[in-house]
Amino acid sequence: RLWVTVTPIVLITFPAAVQAVLWERFRLPFGATIVILGLLLGEWVNRYFNFWGWTYFPINFVFPASLIPGAILLDVVLMLSGSYLFTAVIGGMAWGLVFYPGNWPIIAPLHVPVEYNGMLMSVADIQGYHYVRTGTPEYIRMVEKGTLRTFGKDVAP
Repeated sequence: RLWVTVTPIVLITFPAAVQAVLWERFRLPFGATIVILGLLLGEWVNRYFNFWGWTYFPINFVFPASLIPGAILLDVVLMLSGSYLFTAVIGGMAWGLVFYPGNWPIIAPLHVPVEYNGMLMSVADIQGYHYVRTGTPEYIRMVEKGTLRTFGKDVAP
């Protein structure tokens, strides 16, 4: 629930640190973008091997958030202003504000309407119907009935 606010606040520290070093030493304005591309590559490797490779958890449930638009804005603000203070205030604000709209292209296909068994549903609804999460009341009712399902194709003890 809090990924829209917590993720950009926590993840701005690494791009800002590398951006400051690259700008101070070499005057290269792409430190934040390089860090975020490396982080995104590591996240995709993690999501694929740990979620899909070990437990067959659907990849479209665990895709990493895209921070690339915010990193580009952060680098552009530093390049145009040359000021750390202006970059911290304006670039940091742009980093946080563009985070959610920057992820809309990833989330958009999940809102496509489909007809499923005579009902109009979205792709996200169908995913939630087929892959019951363990914290939902439906899963708790399934446990009470004695049927335990997991994403890993095995019964959870």
